[in-house]
Amino acid sequence: MRDDASGPRRRLTRRAPGWAIVAALAFAGLSSAFMFTLVVPLQSELPALLDASREDTTWVVTITLLVAAVATPISGRLGDMYGKRRVILVLLVALVAGSLVAALSGSIAGIIVGRGLQGLTTGVIPLGIAVMRDVLPPARLGTAVALMSATMGVGGAIGMPFAAYIAEHADWHALFWLAAGLGVLGFAAIALVVPEDTLLAPGRLDLLGVLGLAAGLTGLLLYVSRGAEWGWASPLALTALVGGLAVLAAWGVHQLRTRDPLVDMRVAARPAVLLTNLAAIGMGFALFGSNVTFPQLLELPAETGHGFGLTMIEAALCIMPAGLIMMLLSPLSGWLERVFGPRPLFTIGAAAIVVAYVFVLLLSTEVWHIVVANAIIGIGIAFSFAAMPMIIMRSVPAHETGVSNGLNALFRSVGTSSASAVMGGVLAAMSVVESDRALPTREAFTTCFWIAIAAAVVATALTLFIPKGPSSEPRPSTPTA
Repeated sequence: MRDDASGPRRRLTRRAPGWAIVAALAFAGLSSAFMFTLVVPLQSELPALLDASREDTTWVVTITLLVAAVATPISGRLGDMYGKRRVILVLLVALVAGSLVAALSGSIAGIIVGRGLQGLTTGVIPLGIAVMRDVLPPARLGTAVALMSATMGVGGAIGMPFAAYIAEHADWHALFWLAAGLGVLGFAAIALVVPEDTLLAPGRLDLLGVLGLAAGLTGLLLYVSRGAEWGWASPLALTALVGGLAVLAAWGVHQLRTRDPLVDMRVAARPAVLLTNLAAIGMGFALFGSNVTFPQLLELPAETGHGFGLTMIEAALCIMPAGLIMMLLSPLSGWLERVFGPRPLFTIGAAAIVVAYVFVLLLSTEVWHIVVANAIIGIGIAFSFAAMPMIIMRSVPAHETGVSNGLNALFRSVGTSSASAVMGGVLAAMSVVESDRALPTREAFTTCFWIAIAAAVVATALTLFIPKGPSSEPRPSTPTA
């Protein structure tokens, strides 16, 4: 472990105040999270705007999820080896480049390439958490991590109304110019405020491990995200699933045998890390499940009997309070984590998700019912996303904070991708055609809510088995007391 870089250490003594570092990292995190909902208001119009089939335009959303899931743990490892600040800057350059490609393009190919580059920036959030671990005192770490973790939900929830307004009142390319501007501001903030790394992990980059993880995850996530369209049992879908699982199995064996693995499987298999990551799938599913179902329910014509007939912007404003709640609860989440520990906070957050979906299952006849349910989801996500990185960092060595947080973000991405596919598939399959438009039935939303309840119940149960005692790691990234 290289911990004697005198130059960076001298610069570290002149670093910006902690609040400025947290603010810069949080802004970059908000910008990266915004990329997930950037084109949501345009989804129904993309076939006409790009002169492409609906099957092709779904890749505008799918490619971002795929690239984010594959690149996040890889960028975490690169951050541990070459400097987290440096890798964050590279990811923000990719965000700006992707936004410019999309802003200057009118073809489906250009938009997909641009959206893929935008997906790379998701690694900013776990890397930002790792930076906070390096530069903040333990007393302030919990609150800062809670804020950074919340940006994953806050960026999408707050950004959606702005994206909807721009989509309705300006040329759709303006969305990508806005994204480019956010990337430039984020790059400037990180470059000027965040100090250089002094804790680096020696070794080489496991290129075979990078290729194996990318290939395996691509196959698995293609099945999850495209299975409904291809047919879950179709040869193409099953090839993607079986091929992805086979590659991931071989990748795991390689990681155990190689000297400098991309992911230390022995650390990743520790009960606290493994159970937290598995529960993260349910949390990601719950977050994105509400983003899929609630806006559609709010925008459905009132004539259906279960829709509310809101405009795109009105529906987005109903979703936005959840993001504000996540941000406002960050100080409370940090305090609760310090007093009671991260595991009880995780359990409370996961249980709140169950309560939210049960509430909307029983009461969804008024707009305020949806707003309240989404607010409860915001509370649950705020607590859960604050707890997960702290559990991870208490269980892994200091030089693996980047890749370990990146792996946790990967599991959350699997949950969000699964929610997009499952919820979208259910709503599409249980629809009726009225005036040449397929409208989801009341039973479709009920089924989606039951699926979300099941995912949240499993996640809650998993949190109960996370060890409460001291970590087995002799030199944990974050002390347990």
